[in-house]
Amino acid sequence: MNKTDLISLHGGHSGQYCNHARDLLEDIIQRYIELGFTRVGITEHVPPLNDMFLYPDEKALHLTAADLYQRFKAYFNQLATLKKKYRQTIKIFAGMETETYTGYADHIKELILTFQPDYIVGSVHHVNDICFDYSKEDYDKIVSICGSHDAVYEKYFDLQYDMIKTLKPFVIGHFDLIRIYDKDYKKRILMPAVDKKIKRNLKLIKSLKLVLDFNLRPLAKGKKEPYITESILKTAKKMGIRLVPGDDSHGVNEAGLHVDMAIHRLKKMGFDTKWPDPVLVA
Repeated sequence: MNKTDLISLHGGHSGQYCNHARDLLEDIIQRYIELGFTRVGITEHVPPLNDMFLYPDEKALHLTAADLYQRFKAYFNQLATLKKKYRQTIKIFAGMETETYTGYADHIKELILTFQPDYIVGSVHHVNDICFDYSKEDYDKIVSICGSHDAVYEKYFDLQYDMIKTLKPFVIGHFDLIRIYDKDYKKRILMPAVDKKIKRNLKLIKSLKLVLDFNLRPLAKGKKEPYITESILKTAKKMGIRLVPGDDSHGVNEAGLHVDMAIHRLKKMGFDTKWPDPVLVA
């Protein structure tokens, strides 16, 4: 495989700017270069709207939303420096990964105006304003509040639909992340009410000419398949939706991990692997 094909448009979380990641951002960039990447999107998490939406690891360190805003500012400043430093070797796209909770729309739009990212990754990590992907305990709490797993899935895909319409992110992050702690997700995703919302969201993604993140982080955690799952992957292919690999790396050892495999699989399925450069979508 031609190494110029290697790409990740959802990756590069570093220990400098993300508490649940490791290593220095520049070391991660150097790892992409070592692996033969010529383009990479770095997509750090946005700072929270307020202290209510701090992650547990941030609360444990007694950080505030104001602290994380300043850290995010430092992230963009360093990215600008790294883009210039390595411009002869790799094209770095300065991105950010969104959150979706009460008040997110104005918050994200203000961050876009302030920091002028090359593009954004639109993600949903919260249902009922509770983060569901940090721990199974919180995930189960949301299931209890909503009344069933099916209800959680339906609410998740409704939130995602609203986010896509509102932000028009070039990359839709880990489309089916809501399955993270559900051992029966393959059956759940095919339930008529859930399937209807999935297809609705995919139609919107197609109409806006956006890109699905073929997110490889589950493989780094020993899971059997990436986000998105096989049934949704086949639907996306039938609809002509673009997919681009995202390692969702959280350290040097994860940078570029499984991207070769992902590209091979996408090619085998007939997806277009002439990767687009990410942009802000108006």
